[in-house]
Amino acid sequence: MRNDPRSHGLWEVSAPPAPATAPLSGPAEAEVVVIGAGFTGLSAALHLAEAGRSVIVLEAEQIGFGASGRNVGLVNAGMWVMPEAMPRALGPVWGPRLLEFLGAAPAEVFALVRRHAIDCEAVAHGTLHCAVGAAGLAEITERARQWAARGAPVEVLDAVETARRLGGGRYAGALLDRRAGTIQPLAYVRGLARAALAAGARICTESPAASARPQGAGWCVTTPEGRVQAAALIVATDAYTGALFSGLRREQVGLPYFNMATPPLPAAICAGLLPGGEGCWDTRAVLSSFRRDAAGRLVFGSVGRLGRAEAAIHRAWALRAMHRIFPQLRGIGFEREWSGRIGMTADALPRLHVLGKNAVAMAGYNGRGIAPGTVFGKALAEHVLGLRPLEAMPLPVSPITPASLRLAQEAGYSLGAAAAHLLACRI
Repeated sequence: MRNDPRSHGLWEVSAPPAPATAPLSGPAEAEVVVIGAGFTGLSAALHLAEAGRSVIVLEAEQIGFGASGRNVGLVNAGMWVMPEAMPRALGPVWGPRLLEFLGAAPAEVFALVRRHAIDCEAVAHGTLHCAVGAAGLAEITERARQWAARGAPVEVLDAVETARRLGGGRYAGALLDRRAGTIQPLAYVRGLARAALAAGARICTESPAASARPQGAGWCVTTPEGRVQAAALIVATDAYTGALFSGLRREQVGLPYFNMATPPLPAAICAGLLPGGEGCWDTRAVLSSFRRDAAGRLVFGSVGRLGRAEAAIHRAWALRAMHRIFPQLRGIGFEREWSGRIGMTADALPRLHVLGKNAVAMAGYNGRGIAPGTVFGKALAEHVLGLRPLEAMPLPVSPITPASLRLAQEAGYSLGAAAAHLLACRI
């Protein structure tokens, strides 16, 4: 399946074209084979190619087909987990190391954008985590305290300043994180691909990996039309992992997420809507996210599937929610919609796996894939290059552990979001 406006919405329409690629045909050899052409896989390929290694990327569909090409475009620091919870979860060595690694990740993204002149609407003006009520304000205040104690440039804004920065809304406050920002995600992932190709990598689209087995001192990966013999293997398929590495998919619970985009807004309205260019989301359990793009469209999203049964509910909710936050947009609707899924783990932390000798995988970004995916891809490349042993990785190696009651949880996410949005439309 190719990317199109139905699966990738506005991003497919506004992104620069993807670089020319072709399916793998016949036998090939490389020092490294990467499965997955998203943020992680392409970052790994880019850094490997820049280091002089031969690398082939196999992508089952098109560049950025999965979550990398469908997400909101928020370049966030850290994960959903509170900073002080990471050392408790990972211990006194790995916890602080992962915090520092992810805290610096947005800067790495924007540096790559500058270095490779990636045309992806990058805006490094921060993000706003908007507080709903007293409980939401307490949550963001505590999160800000924990990050500030580690030197992060964060600030809690009051309700008046939050409304000024949004150009609307009735939030109790917001956490401004100046490390963060926004990009056009499909344009960014295509830019990574273009940079990797320029550095010497080979990218084969429409080339699903059918088998991967140890062979000699390395790995042999086959596709319907070819095979790659490589010394090392990196698997970077995350929430869109197929049957070949199904264990990686089974350890994640798929969270459906959709986005809708308005037409370009009139200049008079656009000037007062998110004038600082921050990307935003709120503290609701079934959250709302919103940001502007370079053409002045508002991109509005939330949890939920755009399937036959739920689509009308989510469309009605999104329109009403957008108009509540931004009453100046009444009379303006959406012209694009798209959706995908996020891979959630039990503890909201990503996973590093060893699949065999010279074979590693990353998965489970929990909706924070842009910056973490980029820097974890670089870390995987450094590991393959021998520059970063496993004990020096940002995350400890863990066994693949299936999520408990995964299908029930996935159904719960979908039905729960639809119920929450239906109820909100009736209040």
